[in-house]
Amino acid sequence: MARPPHARLGAAPDFATPLEKAHAFFAVQDADTTHPRCNQLNAELRDKKRVLSGSPVSARSDRFLNSRSPQAHMRTAQIVQLAAQASLPFLREDAVAQHVAHVALDAHAEADVVWLTLKHHRQLAYRPIR
Repeated sequence: MARPPHARLGAAPDFATPLEKAHAFFAVQDADTTHPRCNQLNAELRDKKRVLSGSPVSARSDRFLNSRSPQAHMRTAQIVQLAAQASLPFLREDAVAQHVAHVALDAHAEADVVWLTLKHHRQLAYRPIR
């Protein structure tokens, strides 16, 4: 799906929650490197926002829709429904920070992109946003 250059980008109201959880995880994992790792993740998010604005097809497909468990299917259906209600019917994932393996899920339409959540690659399920 082609979107015009410089798509409008935004974030779900609670996008800060998974970002804060990532920062807290860095602190638990290695307190000495928490600050630089948080700065790096934030910088990569800013860069990814710039990239998505200018090159909207730069993210990978919504492979999380192929989940196998019934619980994941239920959560995914809720996310798809909420995105459609917000007139953002398409979902995709985008690797944000390779060094810490985070993936952002976004919903998008022709001229809008909204980041829904941020997950570590080992977190297999997305939870719906209400």
